[in-house]
Amino acid sequence: MERKHNKKLLPFAKSLRKNMTPEERHLWYDYLKQKNIHFIRQKILGNYIVDFYCAKAKLVIELDGSQHFEEDAIKYDKERTKFLEQYGLRIIRIPNNEINQNFDGVCEYLDNIILQSLSQT
Repeated sequence: MERKHNKKLLPFAKSLRKNMTPEERHLWYDYLKQKNIHFIRQKILGNYIVDFYCAKAKLVIELDGSQHFEEDAIKYDKERTKFLEQYGLRIIRIPNNEINQNFDGVCEYLDNIILQSLSQT
């Protein structure tokens, strides 16, 4: 299976980078950007744009707002996850309220996930 960069999504990905949600901004500037492992924001993978991607750890981090808990979104996210997992990627979903209410706990959790993912590569 070949992973293709969908160039049609590039303008949308750029727009998402410029207009991050407060939770994405918080996680990016206060945690991921400072990590000693490279993460990319709004990475295009196939026909999807993921919030945060680390190639070395084979890791995708998705922040989920309330719309992700609606029936159609749950189905869409399952299909998306299945597609991404075909490439050996691990998908971590974090609700926005966890970023807002338990940021230190989220960072500690991600530290453990990143270490675990790196040890498996």
